Amino acid sequence: MNLSMRCLPFVLALAAGHAARAEPVSYQLDPTHSFVHFEVLHFDTATLRGRFGPLQGEVELDRSARRGRVQVVVDVAQVSSGLPVLDARLRGPDLLDADGHPQAFFVAQGFDIDDGGAVRAVRGEFTLRGQGRPLTLVAERFRCYTHPLLRREVCGGDFTAEIERSAWGITYGLPFVADRVRLRVQVEAVRQSAN
Repeated sequence: MNLSMRCLPFVLALAAGHAARAEPVSYQLDPTHSFVHFEVLHFDTATLRGRFGPLQGEVELDRSARRGRVQVVVDVAQVSSGLPVLDARLRGPDLLDADGHPQAFFVAQGFDIDDGGAVRAVRGEFTLRGQGRPLTLVAERFRCYTHPLLRREVCGGDFTAEIERSAWGITYGLPFVADRVRLRVQVEAVRQSAN
């Protein structure tokens, strides 16, 4: 057997290993670690803060090919500012319209992934009150690790974005409550396929 024939199994094994690493991996959001926090300036004095969640959704990542997709569902009725009377007001038809549009969505396929496989930004469409607008989430941090109890890979991080609520027709309270809303998204997602 010549040298090239003896090396063939090794070359095939390397190619198979490379192909396996390039396959997309599916993850489900962990609802105990996945929320959207919001911040908006109130009467140009203090910042009003609250959160939505837990989030539901799934992520598919192919870090070798630097591709991915994500689908996240936000139950807007789950808004929590710490003040029940304000939460009821936020759910109203001139703000979040939780009765008319009970869910918001973020769907994306534009992933910026660095040489080490870390997600740096995600570009997609955010749908609120039935209206979709472009949205980019920028990563403050991202990493993957093997969860000691689940014994599965978990990936996640903190992401930020800013939106103008008026782009979705939410103009109540302007200009006393600012138009610009800062979003802080924390997510952790559990790998669904075998490691």
